[in-house]
Amino acid sequence: MTGIIDYGAGNLRSVANAVHALGIEPRLVSKASDLEGVSHLILPGVGAFGDCMAELSKRDLIEPVRDWAKAGKPYFGICLGYQILFEGSEEAGGTEGLGVFPGSVRRFREDGRKIPHMGWNAALPVKPEDELWEGLGEFPYFYFVHSYFPEPADPAIVAMRTEYGETFASAIRSGAVVGTQFHPEKSQQAGLRLLGNFLGAVPAAV
Repeated sequence: MTGIIDYGAGNLRSVANAVHALGIEPRLVSKASDLEGVSHLILPGVGAFGDCMAELSKRDLIEPVRDWAKAGKPYFGICLGYQILFEGSEEAGGTEGLGVFPGSVRRFREDGRKIPHMGWNAALPVKPEDELWEGLGEFPYFYFVHSYFPEPADPAIVAMRTEYGETFASAIRSGAVVGTQFHPEKSQQAGLRLLGNFLGAVPAAV
């Protein structure tokens, strides 16, 4: 059973449609009891860091989600769902993240590049042999829309890197816990393949 966290924002419909395309009927998780029977958890992300944490707090989901990820259960954080795994963000000074991993989220510097970083870009796997990237090829491209990105304190969890005026961690992986700054649900076949690899449900046509 795949759960998609509903915190009143996020790109729920697109993520649900992507999971449907993989032959899986997802469950929306809006309270802790909805996690019963769930094996894989996805937290989509559209919006602001502080708002996301506030909405999770209103739904009493902060501790359940933190405990889920810290226990190493299958978790896929997309954009904000990736960022909140860390301790805090420049976007919301004083707002604590889940703190699953040490590190913080910072904004792209104003140095002439277009912000937000929007559109297709390569996300190069640090360990191409990892089964999570199976079928993606050597230079997979994904769709990005963001002005902020995490800086993990532990380089060992960095799973993909992307260049946009500077190199940043566009994905992490620690066991079954995955986070991507890009949106797999908006990334056509590459994104669907990545979600399928995570969920163990890749149709032959993908």
